[in-house]
Amino acid sequence: MDRKPNVLLILNDDMGYSDIGCYGGEVDTPHLNRLAENGLRFTQFYNTARCSPSRASLLTGLHPHQTGIGILTYDMGPEGYPGNLNRECVTIPEVLKESGYVTYMSGKWHIAGSLLEPTDAWPMQRGFDHFYGTIIGAGSFYDPNTLTRGNENIEHEAAEDENFFYTDAISDQAVKNIEDHAARHPDAPFFQYVAYTAPHWPLHAHEEDIAKYKGRFDHGWDRLREERLQRMIDMGIIHPSWRLTGRDSSQPAWEDAEHKDWLLRCMEVYAAQIDRMDQGIGKIIRTLEQTGQLDNTVIMFLSDNGACAEDIPTNVSGEELANNLLIAKLKTRKGEDVVFGNHPHMMPGPENTYQSYGKAWANLSNAPFRLYKHWTHEGGIATPFIVHWPKGIAEKGTLRHTPAQLTDVMATVVELTGSSYPAAYKGNDILPLEGQSLVPVLATDTWSRKPLYMEHEGNACVRSGKWKLVRNYPHAWELFDMDADRTEMNDLAGVYPERVKEMSEQYEAWAERCKVVPRQKILELMKQSGAQAFWEEE
Repeated sequence: MDRKPNVLLILNDDMGYSDIGCYGGEVDTPHLNRLAENGLRFTQFYNTARCSPSRASLLTGLHPHQTGIGILTYDMGPEGYPGNLNRECVTIPEVLKESGYVTYMSGKWHIAGSLLEPTDAWPMQRGFDHFYGTIIGAGSFYDPNTLTRGNENIEHEAAEDENFFYTDAISDQAVKNIEDHAARHPDAPFFQYVAYTAPHWPLHAHEEDIAKYKGRFDHGWDRLREERLQRMIDMGIIHPSWRLTGRDSSQPAWEDAEHKDWLLRCMEVYAAQIDRMDQGIGKIIRTLEQTGQLDNTVIMFLSDNGACAEDIPTNVSGEELANNLLIAKLKTRKGEDVVFGNHPHMMPGPENTYQSYGKAWANLSNAPFRLYKHWTHEGGIATPFIVHWPKGIAEKGTLRHTPAQLTDVMATVVELTGSSYPAAYKGNDILPLEGQSLVPVLATDTWSRKPLYMEHEGNACVRSGKWKLVRNYPHAWELFDMDADRTEMNDLAGVYPERVKEMSEQYEAWAERCKVVPRQKILELMKQSGAQAFWEEE
């Protein structure tokens, strides 16, 4: 009897669609490129536009509002928005443990309302046998808040280690998990979830990694966006007829930009963050090879949302970031003050900085698409999605253009592992699975599927066949033919009003069923909770 496959799910944080090498970017990602060359790249895979909702959907096979994570891990009050993973859902590790899997996680959790005290929404309480990582959604890479092993806070381990770097720690723990599993459980399959925080701000990276990118981005965002588009066309990821979206209207042409040395350094550090993650993925792959487990391990890689255009906020103090939101610390491990904000006089990268790379570079990261994290236009929801499985994928190095989304991952894992998705779990009724298995798509790029739906803070879309209905709240619905115009440049809503009516009605029915709360109500709740000042987009 064939042994069940191991499953390795790798998620990174706030990375654009076209940043990595195998999707057309300038960042050196030889290990991800290797997975792509020997596996499959999906060109139309979608996340849900924001970190916490994407994680909830990925791990449960449900839409995020159904899981209790409607926005982030703040309690917004109504059903669907308590900010805490509920008991109407099951996670992938909970399902796989019933099939004899040993389950591991290293990295960012960010789907629990309680950040300091264990609850039934923490990893160990939601199916993981072993957990090492952070409960919060962001923070210093040198000294992160909420660092936890099992259910125990271990922040002191990072604080006392001058060589600690969170991306490396996530990778190293994943390597240790694989080695320990091979030694202790040689007859059992494993599930491992590796959730990097890179390249989410703050811009923290090793100087030797940053140095690799000196000069790499000197041509500036305008020319680099055009060059990326051409590489993506050459790869077959983008159709030659799809036009490049314009530069964000709020941003200057590269030749007119001020503080170019600082701007280049921001992008160099961002690239170095991805580079360091790829180095860690290389260590994980080598460990799978050395333990004889690579051939029968299904590896999936993706990002939780599109690139992030947020600046580090100037209207929130460092004390609030550190003491209320727990996403920063006021001092470095050596006692220096951390300087918060995008200050061009201070180059990002070291521990005493806390910066982001800004809208113009995020526009490059999402090339050739519109908008960013938060939005449901392609720039906010399109992600690289790589599947590598030597034992199960025959057509290696090819593309899959079939549209798919996060809810499909649970369905795929259930089928690949011969597991059962439960109607009830530990005394709780479980909502029916929303996704469809991608197993047929691993064999061939032809697949009939039900519509895809996404919503975040009023921004929403429906993808049905070649048609996409999308809304940038509070504006009207737009309609695009994704076969002819995936970069969403030619709004056809006025040409096909009946299609807009039909698809918008489909959306409203989905939204009601999945407990989506209208945007205006969300804004009221955010004001009441104090979350709007920091999290609300411009």
